[in-house]
Amino acid sequence: MTDSVATTALTVDQLEKMDDNAVEAALARQADVVKAFKARKATKTEVQPEIDALLALKAEAAKRLKTAASRSDHFDRAALESLLAKRFFIAPSFQIYGGIAGLFDYGPPGSALQNNILSLWRQHFVLEEDMLELECTNLTPESVLKTSGHVDRFSDAMVKDTKTGDIFRADHLVKQVLTRRLDDDRQLRMGGALSDAKKAKSKAVVLERTVRDHYELVLETLDNFQGDDLTKLIRDLDIRAPETDNPVTDPVLFNLMFDTQIGPTGQFKGFMRPETAQGHFLNFKKLLEFNNDQMPFASASIGKSFRNEISPRQGLLRVREFTMAEIEHFVHPDQKDHPRFDEVRDVEMMMYSSKAQLAASGASKMKIGTAVDQGIVNNQTLGYFVARIYLFLVRIGIDPARIRFRQHLANEMAHYACDCWDAEIKSSYGWIESVGCADRSAFDLTAHSKKTGEKLVARDTLPEPIIRDALILEINKSKFGPAFKKDAKAVQGYFDALVVGSSSEWDQVKLAEIDAQLKANSFVQVTGTDGKQYKVTADMISVVQKTIKISVREYTPNVIEPSFGIGRILYALLEHSYYVRESDEQRAVFKFPASVAPIKALVAPISNNAEFSPFIKEIVASLRRSGVANKVDDSTSSIGRRYARNDELGTPFAITIDFQTVQDKTVTLRERDTIKQIRSTIPIIVEIVHNLVEGRITWEDVMAKHPAFVAQELSA
Repeated sequence: MTDSVATTALTVDQLEKMDDNAVEAALARQADVVKAFKARKATKTEVQPEIDALLALKAEAAKRLKTAASRSDHFDRAALESLLAKRFFIAPSFQIYGGIAGLFDYGPPGSALQNNILSLWRQHFVLEEDMLELECTNLTPESVLKTSGHVDRFSDAMVKDTKTGDIFRADHLVKQVLTRRLDDDRQLRMGGALSDAKKAKSKAVVLERTVRDHYELVLETLDNFQGDDLTKLIRDLDIRAPETDNPVTDPVLFNLMFDTQIGPTGQFKGFMRPETAQGHFLNFKKLLEFNNDQMPFASASIGKSFRNEISPRQGLLRVREFTMAEIEHFVHPDQKDHPRFDEVRDVEMMMYSSKAQLAASGASKMKIGTAVDQGIVNNQTLGYFVARIYLFLVRIGIDPARIRFRQHLANEMAHYACDCWDAEIKSSYGWIESVGCADRSAFDLTAHSKKTGEKLVARDTLPEPIIRDALILEINKSKFGPAFKKDAKAVQGYFDALVVGSSSEWDQVKLAEIDAQLKANSFVQVTGTDGKQYKVTADMISVVQKTIKISVREYTPNVIEPSFGIGRILYALLEHSYYVRESDEQRAVFKFPASVAPIKALVAPISNNAEFSPFIKEIVASLRRSGVANKVDDSTSSIGRRYARNDELGTPFAITIDFQTVQDKTVTLRERDTIKQIRSTIPIIVEIVHNLVEGRITWEDVMAKHPAFVAQELSA
């Protein structure tokens, strides 16, 4: 009865805030409620509201299925990819040699689009948040990545087709197979027929509701399956190679890092970095000093990362070399409120908590303030960055309706992490993780400090000093240094790690143990930071009791880390921006916001008449002085063809010079999406374009101030 009441009370507004999975789950629950009423032979008066609620949910689900099918039918990924190749947004690397999977080159429009996204990223985060930007090397010594855990744990599970030997990433294969089964089931339940191609590859059947629910739960919690659990899942669900229907092997782990040798002798093993984060942690002391020892603060970097993907099959979504933009926000572990949180408190977005995933109940709209207040998001600083990530994605042109934030499940979250949310963007490939936002606790700084003996800490001045007696370790450097020579730093690193608070706060229990061993044996055996065993004698160190005054406390900062996969965001933007004009199926358009469009303005003379040359030069020079990227197209193609060509590049504005320009020095300005035009003088048009690109005005503002222009002066 509880489900019945809750579902019956759903309003139109509540339905709009539910995603497709949540609607399907509510529909299944309500069907059970109606069955229960009928089983106990409830009166018509009792059961009718529940039937009405069921019919309303069925109508909503059918509407969404129809919309999804319509989108699927109309979105032509092959046409998009053809256009990207035609206009050289991207191309496979080494193409004339046959290419290598997972490697792509960006052409002029692709490079400009990515650079514009990164420029806005710098404005939105680095400048607005006063972050410290740095650039670190791509090559990383093995010891660094051993300490960070990448050498041992940076792996994915792979399986092979038992007959052809084709390799698949195990979790992606499970997702692909189950998604296809569910899609076929939906199509059959709606009365649709599968295409001949699908029939040939699919054993499509209408699924029992329990089976369908199980598949959906597996998909929502797939990251929770590791090791033996993943092996059992593949066997239980009879996951097979999609093209051949052959069985696959049990999963085996494959480390994703590219290894290399540093130097001609091969003495130093290294890796191409799999992420940019480690450079931030290793430079923490320098960053803190540069920031005048003020906490909290954030560092930021943009750079290449490298991952030897098992089977890169999804274009820019899964590549072996890619651009990352990462932020490391260093904060006191007990002070994670954010001073600017109230600025984003009312930002509303689709959020998919771990609890909702385990219940397969779908994502729902929620304000970030509510999520933090209710403890769904761990703290204000993490919530602040989640909201800022959402605002950035919308700002560059990602469809807000196709963004959701999914919380990591327990098994996929690192043991040291407090909380982690992924910004997932929906494309024709499904929901794709594009930005990760994690509270990494103090793991990285602690691990590197323990390994190297370098103190990676921040300091707080106490309001009043603390005076007390404590054990102190003293080192006799005249004996200690000569005894260990080049190993002295590694041995001292062991003792430095015994400092647990401020510089005078030693681990009292550990020092008492060392003191007892020195008195009993005249030496103590320790493990240096290099992993070797060392014998330290009583003439090298001593433990004494002193009265200490503590004015400063040291602590290891926690880290909030937003990490952006720029290539994935760029691809999602391409899909979300692509459309075909209703009036002409051959005319494809990218509706990029002006701020990220590769070219902001086309300059097009109506013909190649020599009288137009001075005006072309004046317009181009004015646009360049304003920092507006532009392109002149004075080819012999018709003006309509030139407009269409630049629509395919996503150019938002076109300035056209015609014979009226020669008479009165006015030109037309065309807007890409409305294809409406205005006419005015060159200085005014250039100023309008500049203001549009900078976001100071909108095209609606322009049309409200200037009359629409409809006729072009085609001849003298």
